[in-house]
Amino acid sequence: MWFAMVDGAGAPTPELLEPRISVLYPVAYGLHSALKRRGVQVRVGPLEGLYWTSTDERPLDARDADRSWWRWTLMLALPDEATEGEIATALDDARRKRPDPLFDALRVERFVEGPSAQILHVGPYAAEGPTIERLAASIAADGLRACGRHHEVYLGDPHRSRPERLRTILRQPVEPATGP
Repeated sequence: MWFAMVDGAGAPTPELLEPRISVLYPVAYGLHSALKRRGVQVRVGPLEGLYWTSTDERPLDARDADRSWWRWTLMLALPDEATEGEIATALDDARRKRPDPLFDALRVERFVEGPSAQILHVGPYAAEGPTIERLAASIAADGLRACGRHHEVYLGDPHRSRPERLRTILRQPVEPATGP
């Protein structure tokens, strides 16, 4: 699938996330409007995030208080029905209507993940640790191992939902485990 993407580094705090989210949605809604004018009804998909570390020596751990070494990408899926021209126009229109230096970092890229294991987490983002541990245990029990970047799909809006009601799909790409 094609995604509008923008990167970040460090602890994914609201101060870092919100400005990046605010450059993704104008593109998605501009594209939604362009497709609607063509008679194509599509919904703007959920916000998604990829998370990894700046070093292989320190694995991603949601329980770690020091997240300064985290790297991440926020992204929104773009509809398959959109043409390259419509995507380019949506990007240009968003940049023109709301100048923001983060638009320079925005890109459209194809994202292919491959086989993945996933679990639904209900509750605050800060409480994902035990759910991620259950996902990791399930992956190991199935004779697989994690590979690639931790992937989250946000099904709720943290501005509209109470933290205990937030729903997040936690997804981890997997591959067959090798060795003992």
